[in-house]
Amino acid sequence: MESTVTRVPLDGVLIAYRDSGAPAVAHPLSDVPVVLVHGMGGDGHTWQRFAQRLVRLGRRVIVPDLRGHGHSAHTASYRFDAFGADVLLLCDRLGLTTADLVGHSLGGYAASCVAIERPELVRRLVIEEQPLPLRSGDEQVTLTRRLPSPPELWHATTSLLRHPRAVLAFDRSMTRIALEQFRKPDPEWWGRLADITAPTLMLRGGPGGMVDPDKLEIFRAAVADCTVETFDCGHSIHRDRYRQFAATVLPFLGH
Repeated sequence: MESTVTRVPLDGVLIAYRDSGAPAVAHPLSDVPVVLVHGMGGDGHTWQRFAQRLVRLGRRVIVPDLRGHGHSAHTASYRFDAFGADVLLLCDRLGLTTADLVGHSLGGYAASCVAIERPELVRRLVIEEQPLPLRSGDEQVTLTRRLPSPPELWHATTSLLRHPRAVLAFDRSMTRIALEQFRKPDPEWWGRLADITAPTLMLRGGPGGMVDPDKLEIFRAAVADCTVETFDCGHSIHRDRYRQFAATVLPFLGH
């Protein structure tokens, strides 16, 4: 995987990304890039092992750092939909007409927003352990106990201590903003899930993860072509169950 970091201004925010470029190995999907989007508190390096595997198989791989993470700029706005807008703007900046999107946690939300806003762009959608937002104000009262706690939201940061740069680069003011958004219902996102036309693979980490099983069933029913796979681990499947993750995701992406 190409290690060179490029930073581009997208709607006034500098967003960093790595691009493996044209594949050296022929593959039927060589012209369909795979965009890998990390979760909160980390950066694109969390995908290094999987990205290298995809490149060896003949896929072009694009790995952004979300705003407030890695080499990307800190900003005053960390609204969840802004992360999705950044990924979509990057795809447009790179001239992508079709892509496979893989997103972990917050990155899963960003990827879902791209699939909602630009269904024709996304060929395959993989969402790993995205904490599903509330659907209504009434639900907020009964399901507050199921919301991610501050320690859970910091999972990505603490789990990436092997990469201190990611921890130091992370804008910690984002944690409070994220908690506020998790506590606020997002009926518009739920109402637009039917706009996702790409075959979708939702990965859940089981009881140790952050995906509410009841809301997951509603998500599955709302997305026309959605498959759910459950793993016996916590929030970071691609790290803690890498071989199982790869064995599940690679065939879905066409390998």
